[in-house]
Amino acid sequence: MYAVNLEDYGHLVDNSLHPLEKLHPDLWQVAMNREDWEARYLHPKYYHALDLKTLNDLPCPDVYWFPLFSERFCNELIETVEDFGEWSGGKNTDERISGGYENVPTVDIHMTQVGMQQEFLWILKEYVKPLAEKVYLGYTSDARADLIFVVRYRPTEQSFLRPHHDSSTYTINVGLNRPGIDYEGGGARFIRWVLVSSGGCSFHQVGARFIRWVLASSGGCSLHQVGARFIRYNCSVVDTRMGWALMHPGRLTHYHEGLQTTNGTRYILVAFIDN
Repeated sequence: MYAVNLEDYGHLVDNSLHPLEKLHPDLWQVAMNREDWEARYLHPKYYHALDLKTLNDLPCPDVYWFPLFSERFCNELIETVEDFGEWSGGKNTDERISGGYENVPTVDIHMTQVGMQQEFLWILKEYVKPLAEKVYLGYTSDARADLIFVVRYRPTEQSFLRPHHDSSTYTINVGLNRPGIDYEGGGARFIRWVLVSSGGCSFHQVGARFIRWVLASSGGCSLHQVGARFIRYNCSVVDTRMGWALMHPGRLTHYHEGLQTTNGTRYILVAFIDN
């Protein structure tokens, strides 16, 4: 004998670990009460983006754009970190991380500081990992991350971020508020490889030829003689969408910078994944 439910009369909710002391306790319920959490906080287009038949936005080479979080999630996360209020000073010295030194510092709050690290690791495993494995074929993500944090950009505080590589295999960068309304400017620029000549050798003599990112030299001049300087893509993503995640490779390829926020306050959520 088999019994099936033909009508949905609701579902059980587990409130045993509901953190009532938090400003927005429901944010913490992603594992305990997944159905309600998804209804509140997952982007309504998430599962469409995950569908193998859906072609995901590709604003730059190997950079994908996915709908991940709802506007409510974004607003409540901003309110959570601002309520906590202990923003870093954007200095290289940072006692929150191993070694105490941040090479490319931002004004930020780590999820460990607000007690959401484990919830975000669950989000990475359940929602981000499947997206990464869809678009980066053949890669199996561990969905581990030591650094998950909210960054704040302001013209009067820190307005941009210098070119850098992320300490990750891949990174997600989620816009948390509205471009053109809450702030102006901002975005990410993935910097193109170019060859700058010096040392008396012309490009014609070098015979430089590019195959995707590979530079092959001929003509008797070495790259040392040429004084080659490489910057990669020259592709920018601006007007980032609220609740949408930019996903891009990290330490090996996608050298990038944070473009200047010229007005207002811009918030982003960043996770360095499989670091």
